[in-house]
Amino acid sequence: MTGRRGGGPTMHDVGRLAQVSAMTVSRVLKNDPGVSEATRERVFAAVDRLGYRRNETARSLRLGGTGMIGLVVTNLANPFYSRLALGVQEVATEHGLRMMLSNTAEQVEREPGLIDGLIDHQVEGLIVVPAGSRQQHLASAMRHVPVVLAARPPAGLDTDCVLVEDFHGAREATACLLAEGHTRIAFLGNPPALYTGAERLRGFWAAHEEAGLEPDNALICQGLVDAATAERAALELLNRPEAPTALFCTNNRISQGAIRALYKAGITLPLAGFDDFELSDILGLPLTLVSYDADEIGRQAARLLIDRLSHRDGEPPASRRITVPTRVIRYGPHSGDRSRGAPPPSE
Repeated sequence: MTGRRGGGPTMHDVGRLAQVSAMTVSRVLKNDPGVSEATRERVFAAVDRLGYRRNETARSLRLGGTGMIGLVVTNLANPFYSRLALGVQEVATEHGLRMMLSNTAEQVEREPGLIDGLIDHQVEGLIVVPAGSRQQHLASAMRHVPVVLAARPPAGLDTDCVLVEDFHGAREATACLLAEGHTRIAFLGNPPALYTGAERLRGFWAAHEEAGLEPDNALICQGLVDAATAERAALELLNRPEAPTALFCTNNRISQGAIRALYKAGITLPLAGFDDFELSDILGLPLTLVSYDADEIGRQAARLLIDRLSHRDGEPPASRRITVPTRVIRYGPHSGDRSRGAPPPSE
């Protein structure tokens, strides 16, 4: 089956029929003098046979360019970033653009080199999930291409970003545990230097303050980077004489590590956390999860970038910030309603 959404043939379809690459098709349609006359004739014959029509939006973006955008994420093994990448790719494909993907593996020092490499490959714009809070290298990149940030806001940069309702989601999920009578809630968080970690801790504290309580600092553990570190931290907290009666986790990997700790300790405690994850609905555990559409973060970031690309020869738009809403989903043996909060984002 061929054709873009809506039934029309694509540049790849033309290339297959003409027995050339899609890039060669693009060169022919842009009247590149380096293409042989025989190849040019085959491509135009395929265009006529298929009834191919150029995507004028893509063509206007790609005049003099490569038709590629770059995406830099911090951990491709995390399903969140995989979904975000799919959202970016979906919008890029709709506009006839391709995506180059790089992964920092959460190593801050790798990010500048990866971004320089993408610029060397002549990407026309970048979408970046910053690995740390220092963003001077992004300011340098913006002298060459437009940059949009995803999941974390700009620090000292004037550029677009797409965020999640980190504070609101954490506050609401924590409030669910407090409403059930839990006053000793452990906080298992990612590094505090990360925007998401700081905002989710702020929401955790706000829910306590609104309930007239103060979290126990001895139960706050930050700097966790994966499921293994979360499991060790949770086991240490659960083995204390004054153990927590519930857990709050700031992302899906930390939640999974905490669930393993509960299993090894032989106890069942309510757990609240950011990010829904596979099989969470059949574990039989009292889970309160903050869910949101990770694909939509990618889609929105790609739309902002493409809009900037379409204005690159004129006055650029003012910087924009888009926030993707969250909703709380409750699984397992909870009393009352099973879900609260904002409706799921529309597809």
